[in-house]
Amino acid sequence: MISTKSALKSAFITGGSRGIGNAIAAQLASEGYAVAVLGTSDESIIMENLNKIKKHGNPFMYLKGDITSGAVRKGAVDKIMEHFGRIDVLVNNAGVAPKTRMDLLDTTEESFDFVMDVNLKSVFFLTQYAANVMINEMRNIKDIKPKIINVSSISAYTSSVQRGEYCISKAGLSMITQLFADRLAEYGINVYEIRPGIIYTDMTSAVKDKYDDLIKNGLTPIRRWGCPQDVADAVSVLCSDKLSFSTGEVINVDGGFHIRRL
Repeated sequence: MISTKSALKSAFITGGSRGIGNAIAAQLASEGYAVAVLGTSDESIIMENLNKIKKHGNPFMYLKGDITSGAVRKGAVDKIMEHFGRIDVLVNNAGVAPKTRMDLLDTTEESFDFVMDVNLKSVFFLTQYAANVMINEMRNIKDIKPKIINVSSISAYTSSVQRGEYCISKAGLSMITQLFADRLAEYGINVYEIRPGIIYTDMTSAVKDKYDDLIKNGLTPIRRWGCPQDVADAVSVLCSDKLSFSTGEVINVDGGFHIRRL
């Protein structure tokens, strides 16, 4: 692979092979970023999605691996630095739901650990490693302004007793945002959180009829499904440097779900 060190801004998106992450990766590629995506699928299976990123003609890298592995996380960041020479944006998007929804009184340790390892622990330690790399690169690259964006969920504050471990993981992710925003502010690295609401993806397609009715009946003030591009557009704004005096900020992309109404 030809090195493009320091030539282009670079973005690293976890879970970027499908759904929300894929839309984010394609959006940033369209804006001139070199893009690296980490996913678990074989490249041949997701080629159509990867082509949405590649078509913009900027350097692209697909990294296959399990984000819960420390070696995979470190190896991904190191490989991006080796080939792109910089990381301007880290988007922590990868996440899982429980394999089986269970009542809070029946949830197993196995399910809890599975969700926490992907949604929380891996994000903390990937962010930690990437942040140290970003601090170092700022000493060597003029005018670089790295950013970290965590894709959370309305489940960070909305109770779902059939998937409590998921809600807890997203609430924890919100605190990860606050902690790193606080710690990294002295270096000029801004950290943000995006909270998607009801977004139409493969994950939510199975409950389409249920949410069609809920949205129709006013669950959200904006009465439509969200789409992955809605989240990608929010990421684009956060990457634009137009919110440079904001950090730790939460951007709700939820059709107004967060508004308390009577």
